[in-house]
Amino acid sequence: MPVDTFTQIPEEQLSPEDAALLLKAREVALTAYAPYSKFRVGAAVILENGEVITASNQENAAFPSGLCAERVALFYAGSRFPGIAVKSLAIAVIAAKKEANRVYAPCGACRQVMAETENRQNKPFRIIFEGPGNYITWCNGIEPLLPFTFKLSTE
Repeated sequence: MPVDTFTQIPEEQLSPEDAALLLKAREVALTAYAPYSKFRVGAAVILENGEVITASNQENAAFPSGLCAERVALFYAGSRFPGIAVKSLAIAVIAAKKEANRVYAPCGACRQVMAETENRQNKPFRIIFEGPGNYITWCNGIEPLLPFTFKLSTE
């Protein structure tokens, strides 16, 4: 089965809705608690009902106890607005050592949560992330980022 791939466009070519969502992700990245990594991440989710949920990464000295911005945003959206589908997720990175030519895609754990979110709502959503350079990378659905997605039957 063919899988959609990634699209990369200059940031100034983003649609107004995607640009606004990415801006919200960048703004909330400033609220990250990242004293260990100094790698601030913000996530902004827009739901089908127009609600926007934002979150930032929250680190912890017991490293497995922290949470990524993407998971915080998706879990909150699911608990606050159950049954309302995610339309798009934008991810932004603020870090002193941010490399210009790198694509800043979500980690594996976040990819699995995105897959579960898509499975729960029974449709994909757009995932927007930064890089390389002044380009924005996006894909429709988790499949390009997480092929052969792990799923459990709920029956």
